[in-house]
This record gives sequence, C-alpha cells and structure tokens, in this order.
Amino acid sequence: MTTEVLRYTAFSHDPEGGNPAGVVLDAAALDEHAMLEIAAGLGYSETAFLTAPPEGFGGAEGRSFTVRYFSPKAEVPFCGHATVATAVALAERIGPGELLFATRAGTVPVSVTSEDGQLRATLTSVEPHTEEIGAEDLAEALAALDWPEADLDPALPPALAYAGARHLVLGARTRARLADLAYDFARLEALMRRLDLTTVQLVHRAGPAEFNVRDPFPVGGVVEDPATGAAAAAFGAYAREFGLVPADAVLTLHQGADMGRPGVLTVELREGDPRVRVGGAGVRIP
Repeated sequence: MTTEVLRYTAFSHDPEGGNPAGVVLDAAALDEHAMLEIAAGLGYSETAFLTAPPEGFGGAEGRSFTVRYFSPKAEVPFCGHATVATAVALAERIGPGELLFATRAGTVPVSVTSEDGQLRATLTSVEPHTEEIGAEDLAEALAALDWPEADLDPALPPALAYAGARHLVLGARTRARLADLAYDFARLEALMRRLDLTTVQLVHRAGPAEFNVRDPFPVGGVVEDPATGAAAAAFGAYAREFGLVPADAVLTLHQGADMGRPGVLTVELREGDPRVRVGGAGVRIP
C-alpha cells in the first residue's frame, strides 16, 4: 500500500518561501514507526498525519481530525506551520471554513479563508504560559549559541514560553546579531532536551509590532526551522506577559529570510482571551 505524502509550504504564497511541511491526509493505516520513517525520509522539520477525531470530539462533520506531528527524529506535541499547511491542504479538498484538530497539546481550532484566490489559515493556540529560565541554563544557551551576554536586548527578557510546545525566547540587540547564526548543534540539542524545548526563538524587534525571528531546531534534526507557528504563538504570549505590546495587538513576524525562504507570520492577541492566534498563507509545493 502506498501512502500519499503531500508537500505544502506555510506562511508564504511562494513555494520557495515559508516553511515546508509534509501532510498525510489519511494516516489510518500507519503506526508510529511508519510515521517517523516517512517524516525522516521526507526530511522536513515536521510532517503532519491525520486520522479520525476522538469519539465525541465535536466540530462539523468531516471537518474534525486527530493530528500527530513528527520531525525526522521524534514526535512533537504541536507544530504550527504543519497545522497551517494541513489546513490549506484540506481546504483545497473540502473548501475553506472552520476545522478542529485534536493534538497531543490539546484542541486547536483553525479557520481557513480564501483571499483573491489564495488560501490563508489561522490557528488558535491552547492556553499559553511563560516561565523564568535559570541563570545556569541561560548561560549554557548563550555558550551553545556563542552569544556574548552583551548581545542580548535588555528590553526582551530571556524566558521560557509555551503555547502547545516549549520555546526559549532570547532577544537579539541588533539585526546583525540575529543574522549571524552559527551554533554548537550537539551542545544546544543537549540543553533543549534537558529543558524539554522544541526550538529556541531568537528575536530582534524591528518596530512596535514587527519582529524578525529565527528558530534553531536541533532536537528535530535540522539546524533551523524557516517559519515556526508554535514558537510564534508562544512569542505572542511572551510579548503580552512582559508588556511589550498592548493587550489587543496584531504582530508581524518575519522569518526565513536569512535562510533564503522568507515567510510572514501574523500573531493576534485579544484582550480577555489568553489564547494566541497565528495565521499565514499556504501553498502546495509542486
């Protein structure tokens, strides 16, 4: 039996931009080993696998699914760009509208719209939170990145942030610091595994609501993730928690340009709702 593996990019209208993901719309016949094998063979940072939703899960008939995400090395609890890619792939087949995904991290609603013939998906995260990072762990992260402490932006406090997956947020004082990424892969991976991190989100503030970001992803078996929806959701929670933006805000995150795969992620915060919305375009990779 042949399993069809679709290829989509998220957070870009251009197949050469954004973050590519694998999508398997019918994974009912696959076990965990087979899913991991497919993800490793494809080599993208994540591949999403869809099966039937849990009994009584809710959502419109035919528009609710269980979704599992695998990097080339392991299963991850949640992946934003693969969620966007999957939602766009589904919308091409069953039409735009509301979708409901059961993930290991929790229930994730996704809304897909069509704008000028181009599809755009917006996910709503599980409830996020932030945590302090210990001084020794921070020092180890900086050592693995080869970042002097003076390169940190004092206006962006180092912290751990969660919105479906855990990320370490570090602010870069300059855009040049962010652009110069050359880190100790094994050392950073070891720290991330100890802290249960999915990525390290490196951030440079370009304006009041505009940020450049990069996401090293050694625990997934890749040096860097080109456009990271889960980290964007976590960063939205972080920005709100530290008062960097208003309670009602729309943030624009630019990611992937330093890798030659530019993408744009929109992060929406709503006063009174702790969840974070992350949206972007998606398109099939030929």
